[in-house]
Amino acid sequence: MLTRRHFIKLNGIATAGLSLGLTPSLFASTLPAFESQRPKLADRKFTSKAVEAIIQKVKKDIKDPELAWLFENCYPNTLDTTVNYSEEGGKPDTFVITGDINAMWMRDSSAQVWPYLPLIKTDPALKKLIQGVLSRQAKCVQIDPYANAFNQGPTGSEWDTDRTDMKPELHERKWEIDSLCYPVRLAYNYWKISGDTGFFDQSWQKAGKIILNTFKEQQRKEGKGPYHFQRKTETASDTAPNRGYGNPVKPVGLICSIFRPSDDATIYPFLIPSNYFAVTSLNQMAEMYATIGNDNTTAAACKALATEVDAALKKYAVAQHPKYGQILAFEVDGYGNQLFMDDSNVPSLLALPYLDSLPVTDVLYQNTRKFVLSEDNPYFFKGKIAEGIGGPHVGIGYIWPMAIIMRGLTSNNKDEITECLKMLKTTHAGTGFMHESFNKDNASDFTRKWFAWANTLFGELIIKIHQHYPDILQKTI
Repeated sequence: MLTRRHFIKLNGIATAGLSLGLTPSLFASTLPAFESQRPKLADRKFTSKAVEAIIQKVKKDIKDPELAWLFENCYPNTLDTTVNYSEEGGKPDTFVITGDINAMWMRDSSAQVWPYLPLIKTDPALKKLIQGVLSRQAKCVQIDPYANAFNQGPTGSEWDTDRTDMKPELHERKWEIDSLCYPVRLAYNYWKISGDTGFFDQSWQKAGKIILNTFKEQQRKEGKGPYHFQRKTETASDTAPNRGYGNPVKPVGLICSIFRPSDDATIYPFLIPSNYFAVTSLNQMAEMYATIGNDNTTAAACKALATEVDAALKKYAVAQHPKYGQILAFEVDGYGNQLFMDDSNVPSLLALPYLDSLPVTDVLYQNTRKFVLSEDNPYFFKGKIAEGIGGPHVGIGYIWPMAIIMRGLTSNNKDEITECLKMLKTTHAGTGFMHESFNKDNASDFTRKWFAWANTLFGELIIKIHQHYPDILQKTI
């Protein structure tokens, strides 16, 4: 079975970034035509009239044929290939796989449908699909708030031998703060866009209270809490030290995350991007409980925890860097130890404005951004064909398209955005899709041929550029 560490490599023509002094994409000349790589209409999992209309509208405004082709292939990939919609007791239920792994990650499933949210007002079927995701996620939280990935039913998993409290409904049980933040983000923004409060039923409210209690539990003020995880593996970052509880922390108000959104173990369990994300999510939950649920008690508890974590971030997450000034650490332990790096997965330090956790104009963010997009970040790689952030999940020298996309999404600089598009266009290895990662010197050496989150995120970038910087798309990249 494929895992997130499974390499999928193709023999192909290596491509190159442009401003790095390298040759442009060769695939445009080797492909006779940019034929759609989408499944045939009858084979698509779900078709949205609104999504199809956006594809046609945006595509006609993209002058570069290869870029237009990438957009058409990538933007609908989640709907085309990964969603399984049904109704249970008259209520929508949507199970979303990641792509080449037949399981639903709490993070990925939220992120995969996120770019379609603006369209739910004009597409009732799409709205029901996302209602189904919200309903499924609420059930998942109630099964186990510490799990990161779920099966469609109680089928068991290849990871059943992990030393943790596995259940047959779980695919994997790595505790990651963002696994509980992403469903909140999706629910809150679904509400804000649609005005529909029907999702905030007894099940979702129960799940929200479990999220709140889990965050409190992992502040570890009263011991280590119930979660522990160990795996028999040769990969150190695939398991947690100290009998599965992770490295020690001093309880200072921050929330422990034993794993990163990459599914790699943290070194210092106070993962800063995820704690920022938690603050945003707790504030969103407070608003939902107060406004929709008329539950001021739970709303106040969410707000209080958000305030506490935010204060701890200000005290423990910031450091004075000799080159960049005040920047954010990636991980800390409350004892004064800090780790300086960034990872390609989201939440990341780079992605904080995208997650509504810091303004893009914030000086602390901008200083941190300069650091993480430099070779002073040990996981920033610059090669013959591109530059960008990777991480230990795949290894040294592998850049993640997701991080290049996120760089574009969090930039207001048209030259930088254009450069991101160039690198994305010239590193898809002729497949017409984004990948998990690619070798910084050879795009045909890549991981995960079918990774829907990265594909849909690329579509989101193109739509944002179309809305705010349309002139970028009016030229050949």
